[in-house]
Amino acid sequence: MKYARPLLLALLAFACAGSALADGGHHHHRDRARIGVYIGAPLGPWFYPPPVYYPPRVIVVPPAPPPVYIEQYGPPPAVQYWYYCREAGAYYPQVGDCPGPWERVLPRP
Repeated sequence: MKYARPLLLALLAFACAGSALADGGHHHHRDRARIGVYIGAPLGPWFYPPPVYYPPRVIVVPPAPPPVYIEQYGPPPAVQYWYYCREAGAYYPQVGDCPGPWERVLPRP
């Protein structure tokens, strides 16, 4: 395959070559055969060189910063509620017994 194109070009050059007489067809001089080579437009797309393609652009993306890990010691603290007695109007340690239901309330500072 590597030598197919030059061989084809050489065969085409010999096929297009014609003999020409040195004196334009008059035979009173010594006859010498000349070989001419046709130089002209190529006959097909296979004679054109392959197109030149530029390499793809290289896009450099900066790396993402590494993740930050926060070490946690043990399980998260459980939410501790205060218990409020509406009938007594006070919270649990101050009131030991509530006549109604206890209400869970988030602690306030």
